[in-house]
Amino acid sequence: MPASAQQVGTLKPEEHPPMPFWTCTEKGCTKEMKSLAQDSNWRWIHNGQGTNCYDKKEWDTTLCPDPETCAANCHLDGITSDTYASSYGVTTEPRGVKLELVTKTPYGTNIGSRLYLMDTESTYQMFKLKNTEFSITVDASRLPCGLNGAVYFVEMDADGGKLASDGTNTAGAKYGTGYCDAQCPHDMKFIKGKANVLEWNSTLSTPIGKYGSCCAEMDIWEANSRATAYTAHPCNLTGSMLCDGVECGDTTKGERYKGVCDKDGCDFNAFRLDNKTFYGRTSNMQDFDVNSRAPIMVVTQFVTSDGTDTGDLVDIRRFYMQNGKLIPNANSSLAEVKGNSLNKQLCDEMKTVFGDTNDFAAKGGLKAMGEALDRGMVLALSLWDDDTANMLWLDSAFPPDADPATPGILRGPCKKTSGKIAYTRKQYPRASVRYLDLMVGKIGTTSESHRPEEAQGGDEEYGGDDRRLSEQFLA
Repeated sequence: MPASAQQVGTLKPEEHPPMPFWTCTEKGCTKEMKSLAQDSNWRWIHNGQGTNCYDKKEWDTTLCPDPETCAANCHLDGITSDTYASSYGVTTEPRGVKLELVTKTPYGTNIGSRLYLMDTESTYQMFKLKNTEFSITVDASRLPCGLNGAVYFVEMDADGGKLASDGTNTAGAKYGTGYCDAQCPHDMKFIKGKANVLEWNSTLSTPIGKYGSCCAEMDIWEANSRATAYTAHPCNLTGSMLCDGVECGDTTKGERYKGVCDKDGCDFNAFRLDNKTFYGRTSNMQDFDVNSRAPIMVVTQFVTSDGTDTGDLVDIRRFYMQNGKLIPNANSSLAEVKGNSLNKQLCDEMKTVFGDTNDFAAKGGLKAMGEALDRGMVLALSLWDDDTANMLWLDSAFPPDADPATPGILRGPCKKTSGKIAYTRKQYPRASVRYLDLMVGKIGTTSESHRPEEAQGGDEEYGGDDRRLSEQFLA
């Protein structure tokens, strides 16, 4: 029998914060109260009596000499309802949740958060999105350059990897385990029930270990108040996997396109497609088609080849609603790239015009993305900053040393120095994002006419003519 690992701590109970969730049909929307779980990477890991297994970026070498021993010795503890707010900056609201960037505690400082929507106390809500529409209202007004309020789906296991770990993960989804994405992150402290202690590099702002955690990823909304994109990232695998070596596709090793996942993805960023007045933030709401100064209802439709749940995914469409107005997605302003949604033609044309490697097509394109959506994916809500690329790939010039006149280099209006984490954390510790009115249904059913009363309208506290917003967020 394998040693029990990633054990559950008993020093603090887990108290998931509530999250409203609407399921919609042609007859209207039905509300359920779901909940959220913080990712395991943010949690306290100790030996069962309160001695840290991990502290100040380092593993305790006595408790954690190797992956198996560490997992057997260490416990993943709960987060109480008040601690979600006081330690992680996660506060609930009647319509959703608010996440803050910097939260200081007596034990240290937490940066951002990553939360998963729960179905039950011990399983994640699974979404099968082909031939379906997903909507969420986002308030990004308090997110300056360099930050990312992200709403996305990843192909995690519903139980957080308990069954797949062959008994070495006893904590599971209740404690936020099992994360993976198309970047195959190496910073996960536990993967498949084993501690990622080998080759642990604590000299980095975000320490990393030898292994990564890979799976397909569908980015619905990656944004701050100045730039936004939605992106499909297929992978050559089913479910999640622990990667080792070339299969991780590590950019630093020159292996980015040799891995199992498409790290670039096919992205729709209006600014990158030379439509520079579609999305942004100013005090004059008319300056942009979608102005991030006010809350935005983001609607994403997953269109199949034959209009059925079983057809191939062929198009990912987007529109917005703001202040009661329906706003179609931006059209590309590049002559060589046509369209306003993610489909094969637009993805192929972008890769050609931008001179990018078409790893999206190599990894199966929209068809592979649809297959992952069909198997079921978990919803993640997060707020993060970027110590690797300073978020320039989202809101500035990237690569930073490339000629900004080259098509595809400019992704947003932010300065190339704006996303350094030492600056953002010092200047904008109270930066935040709000996620509201989470809805799913058949295509066309989450639109304004079908929304429940309490999920309609603007938000006077954060939108419109709110004079309390600091002018620093307009810089």
